[in-house]
Formats: sequence, structure tokens, C-alpha cells
Amino acid sequence: MTDPVPMTEIWRASLLESLHLGHAVICDDTGQIVRSWGDPDAVIYPRSSCKMVQALPLVTSGAADKFGLTSEQLALACASHNGAAIHTDRVRAWLDQLGLSDDDFRCGPQEPDDIPARNALIRADESPCPVHNNCSGKHAGFLTLAAHMGAGPEYVEVDHPVQQASLTAIEETTQLDSPGYGIDGCSAPNFATTVHGLARAMAFFASAQDRSDRQSNAAASLTAAMMAHPALVAGEGRACTELMRAMNGRAAIKTGAEAVYIAIVPERRMGIAVKIVDGGTRAAECTIAAILVGLGLLDADHPATRMFMNAPILNRRGMECGVIRPAATLA
Repeated sequence: MTDPVPMTEIWRASLLESLHLGHAVICDDTGQIVRSWGDPDAVIYPRSSCKMVQALPLVTSGAADKFGLTSEQLALACASHNGAAIHTDRVRAWLDQLGLSDDDFRCGPQEPDDIPARNALIRADESPCPVHNNCSGKHAGFLTLAAHMGAGPEYVEVDHPVQQASLTAIEETTQLDSPGYGIDGCSAPNFATTVHGLARAMAFFASAQDRSDRQSNAAASLTAAMMAHPALVAGEGRACTELMRAMNGRAAIKTGAEAVYIAIVPERRMGIAVKIVDGGTRAAECTIAAILVGLGLLDADHPATRMFMNAPILNRRGMECGVIRPAATLA
């Protein structure tokens, strides 16, 4: 076992005020480690970073074709969105397409992170609904797969055919047996794997264009959907959206709760996985940006990069008083 290593530093004036430690792996298309930090065998919950893996059965089963799903819907199936109108309007239309309603979701309500959407609910004296949940696109995908399978409505139960298909996809792409699962924020099971396993799964997606089997074709279409619709994957101001835009389709990236981050890099046939052990999202965003800069995929001076890496810390008067920057170990 290897201890976690410094990944992101928080400086205020000349003092290193905080330090985030973590693990990370860059994996090639053979499943081998190109570079790693910390412990590649650290067992983690991938959380929402693996939504594209959870969406594989939606495509491989034929459900996506049967229901005529668009690339926008595939992007939403991989999304942790802000609950903005561009997200919720599309998810509602998807439910209408299935002949279902918000009541069929099992993800629970969530206040939108999108400020205009949140303010609109307040002005209307309305409460958030499951459609506002950041995972509602993934759950629309689950409902689509369940309808295609003729399976029951409790699609988040671990023994439900939808979740068993998800488990199979995760174990096949990570090339590891999952040691167990926890319940995610949206009530679906989240199957544990290692940092290396998660990077290996992302390398499978990154190299999918080189193969012609059904699972690879599905992985390629999901990756393409994410890169084509970065605003649907997260939202304005979010690292997933802003950094994908900055890379102009060179990589798909995705956050997960508790500071997990992945990247899919088709042009290099590489997958990347990051886990910050203290769960600090700011550190996961800075770390993934630094790794992408190091690979030459992201411009260090791009305004989007500077939102998350070498990013100024401002006080409440707008004065710059510190910086979030990568640790020297990432150089």
C-alpha cells in the first residue's frame, strides 16, 4: 500500500494554509499504468464519475435505439447537472417520451444549483422535484432500460435487472470484481472499485473507437455525446463543462461526489482517475486540470483552466488573497 500524496495546495500570502492529498492513475488501452500517484489499488466509490459506465447497458441492450434516444439524452444519462432549464426541460420531455412522470423517479428531489432555476421555484412558491435532481438524466436512462427489459419500477434496488446490468458493466470495464457497494446520493447502488480499475474503465472508453463490438460502440457513442454537449453534462461555471469546452472535444471529463474525477482521452487512448482523500472538490478539479495540462490537452493559461488551477482566492471584497495550485508532485 502507498500513502496518498500531495495533490493540491492552498496558499494564503506566503503560508501553505491547506494541503489536499490523494491518489491518481493514468492508464493506457492495455490496462497498464502510464503514471500514478499515491496508491493505485486504493478502493473507492467512483460515485457519479462512472455514470457513463452505468449508461452502457442503456445502449448495449438496444434500449437507446428502441426509444430513439438522441446524443443529448445520452449526455444527460452521464450528467450531474445543475438543474437548469436546459437540463430539466429535456429530462421532462424524456419522461413524456416514456409515458412516465416525475413520480416514477427514485432519485429524490434536490434544490437546483442553477440560480435562475432556484429563484424561479422560490418566486412560484414551489418545491424542488426529482427532475431537478442532478442525477435525473441518469435515472431517466435507468427508467428507459427498465421499460425495455420489462422490469419492475423499483429500479434502484441492487438486485433489480437494471442495477445488475450496471454491475456487470462496471466489472467488465474495470476488469475487477467489485468488493461491494454503497448507496449513492440519488439512491442507486454505487459499486466500489480501485483507482486503477476506474482509470482502466476510462481507458476502455478512450480506446473504444479501435474496436467494433457492441460494448465498444456504446462506449464511443457515450463519450462522443459528453464531448458534444458539455453544458448538459454539468452546467455553466462547472469544471466538467468549462474544461471540456476549453479542450474542444479532445477529452470527456466527469466529476463524482467526495472528490472523484475521471477523464477519457480518445486521442491518447488513455483513461484517468483521481480521488482526493478528504473529499475536497476544489482539489479534485485542480488536480484533474493539472494532469490534463501535463498531457498537453489543456492550456494552462486558458481562462477556464484558471478557474480551477492556479486559481485566485478572492475575499468578499473581491481582493485576491491566495491561490489554489497543483502540488509539485503533479509536475
